[in-house]
Amino acid sequence: MPSTYTPLGVELMVTGEKSGQWGTLTNTNWNLSEQIASGYKVQTLNTAGSGANTTTLAVTDGGTGATLATRIIILGAVSPEAITGNKIVTIPIDVENWYFIKNSTSGAYTVEFKYASGSGSSVTWTATSKDWKVIYAAADDGTNPNIVEVPLGMSDIVDDTSPQLGGNLDVNGNSIVSVSDGNIALAPNGTGEVVIGSGTAAGDITTSGAQDLILDTNSGTNSGSITITDGVNGDITSAPNGTGKTVLYGNTNAGTLVFNCESNSHAITLKGAPHSAAATYTLILPSAQATVSGQALVNDSAGQLSWTTIAGGLTWVVKTTTYTGVANDGIFADTSGGAWTLSLPAGTLGDEIGITDYAGTFDTNNLTVAPDGSEKIQGTAASLTVSVERAAFVLVYSGTAQGWLLKDN
Repeated sequence: MPSTYTPLGVELMVTGEKSGQWGTLTNTNWNLSEQIASGYKVQTLNTAGSGANTTTLAVTDGGTGATLATRIIILGAVSPEAITGNKIVTIPIDVENWYFIKNSTSGAYTVEFKYASGSGSSVTWTATSKDWKVIYAAADDGTNPNIVEVPLGMSDIVDDTSPQLGGNLDVNGNSIVSVSDGNIALAPNGTGEVVIGSGTAAGDITTSGAQDLILDTNSGTNSGSITITDGVNGDITSAPNGTGKTVLYGNTNAGTLVFNCESNSHAITLKGAPHSAAATYTLILPSAQATVSGQALVNDSAGQLSWTTIAGGLTWVVKTTTYTGVANDGIFADTSGGAWTLSLPAGTLGDEIGITDYAGTFDTNNLTVAPDGSEKIQGTAASLTVSVERAAFVLVYSGTAQGWLLKDN
């Protein structure tokens, strides 16, 4: 009966055969066994043909040197072999062994390690993967055996309860994601900070699409927020919580707010008061805009701002017939067409009304100045008749006791 061979080529001799050759053949088998246990082989890949080119690894029965009868295999070359297409490396269907194999090729192509036939699993290096793999050729089925990759270390980072990076984490175009609405927490220790950006690149926090960007604390519980609204002409909203405030801190300058023009070439700057204990106060804006052109903002002792016309800043108009004035009117009264009456408004302390004989006709066509209701002029609840040509004067309201008084005449 002739010798038989194992799937990796070890010769099994039958009793009585190979007379005089047992020593040599046994030594060959020992060498082959050592090669299978710890051998090292560089295997260049077939580059002939088109498409996925196949390199077939065969058994050498009764002899050493077969690539698949080694433990460590370099696919390609020690200096990476340049390949120009996807590659396939096959082994016979009955081989059972485990291997350390490195993909030592250059070029953006895959390398697949599989059985020569059947539909069992295989192991593939991706186009960018140039690493070592531990591979077990199972020979677990006579027709469709499987080739299995044995993970080098953990198969999932979840298996490590305190993982640490040994270098920079490159997401390689992928995302760090959560499931079931879970948060992604970045938690520096103590006074550590989350730092965005590196080198000369600007730090940039943005959304992945057409979503608003919201900054808040404690998941929004009892927190103010800053919202950058996505979209054309979107607002940026600062929303303090409760009675909280939006504060502009000072450093070498007082807190400063800059309003740029639409071309960002010019600006108006508002700056807080210089350092002083007396500089701590509150100003409250009026509830509506001014109703008369030329009014200015003034404040009371509580910091409430209101609109008023500054004394001496009368707004002048020409009137030719009956007219009811408003506070701080300057009236050019034209009586050339006949006498008429100017009615004064309800007075507020400090209100003024200016009156001038516009056409020089007060002496022939008198101007009557009538108080509002029971208010007084010069201490008397009666109208004032103006009959002096080119008369010009200002009335100022002094209160209910004396009413409108002559400021000058």
